[in-house]
Amino acid sequence: MVQEQFYQKELSCLHKGASLPRGSPLQDLSPMLNPDWLICVGGGLRNSSLPVVLKHPVLIPGKSHIARLLILHYHSVGHPGRQMTEGSLREAGFWITGCKRVVSSVIYHCVVCRKLRGRLVLQRMADLPEERLKPGPPFSQVGVDCFGSWEVVTRRTRGGVAQSKRMGMIFSCLTSRAFHIEVLEELSTSSCINALRRFTALRGKVQVFWSGRGSNFVGVMNYKLFQSYLEKSNTEWKLNPPHAPHMGGAWERLIGVTKRILNGILLETKHRSLTHEMLVTFMAEVMAIVNARPLVPLSSDPEDISFLTPSMLLTQKHRSVEEVVIEDCTSNMYTAQWKMVQILADRFWKQWRLRYLQSLQQRRKRISSERNMAAGDIVLLRDKDVSRNW
Repeated sequence: MVQEQFYQKELSCLHKGASLPRGSPLQDLSPMLNPDWLICVGGGLRNSSLPVVLKHPVLIPGKSHIARLLILHYHSVGHPGRQMTEGSLREAGFWITGCKRVVSSVIYHCVVCRKLRGRLVLQRMADLPEERLKPGPPFSQVGVDCFGSWEVVTRRTRGGVAQSKRMGMIFSCLTSRAFHIEVLEELSTSSCINALRRFTALRGKVQVFWSGRGSNFVGVMNYKLFQSYLEKSNTEWKLNPPHAPHMGGAWERLIGVTKRILNGILLETKHRSLTHEMLVTFMAEVMAIVNARPLVPLSSDPEDISFLTPSMLLTQKHRSVEEVVIEDCTSNMYTAQWKMVQILADRFWKQWRLRYLQSLQQRRKRISSERNMAAGDIVLLRDKDVSRNW
């Protein structure tokens, strides 16, 4: 009998009508013997109108094999979670000591439950790439992606208005977190190349472009004239591995911010018909707003009014830097302006090193190492188009 194996002292005391030994794990349950001489829960529900099996369930040691068999029996009906499995055991008149731990263990090793609700295999988040940690000119290391689309009015006729779609192309500096948007007329290779040329004309030479494997970006990579342009400008284009959108999180996050701001601006305008010129203007306003975002948490010190933003580097303007006053328009003016620009740039990179880089030190998720998959492991492959199936 399993109770005799685990609760021999308690069973002997109950037969004699004596108190349980001090330190017994059953003291808080006020155990008693039922008519079948089994240890049951005495508890504090003796005077309730509940059925006897609920008032005085039979005690089952959680470390016994019969406890796991009972849990497997009631869990196999519908494969519910821990609480519902515990409830089924209580309704059947069983009280398993340490029930939560044992039920959780059984459910964890249940093949059907792991198939239906198993977690994906994840590894600890890798260290940040060197491109995000090395100071350099803005837009030297650039992440590229497309987003949208929006309906715009292209022409008006007597029969109504003609509309076409516009997309956005985002350029994110991986170092300074600066941000640039170009409007695309279509999501094609030629339109993307034109946007890239406009971007490089405004922001200067780029060392490395990073992007996903969208058909438009693959087309750009395969376009011979653009390949020669990249070679002449000593620019490299790197594509992320397939099915790895997390590797573009630095610019994917900004796409979400951009959409929220743009939707807010479009809602405030209350224009039903959006023109191409209006969309370009809105995109410029979104760029200004996003580039003015603080890169680090703001200080609670009321006297500290300076904060680090990408626009501080792009525009070389910051309200905490005093304006250099020049009375005479002489050659000294150019020296003073150069010094002011240097002060702003130096201040940005100093705060970038001391505050922004330090904020990247702590991992926010996936902080523990897991065992890597090896040959011979039985796994389930998750597919978006197919429900979990073998």
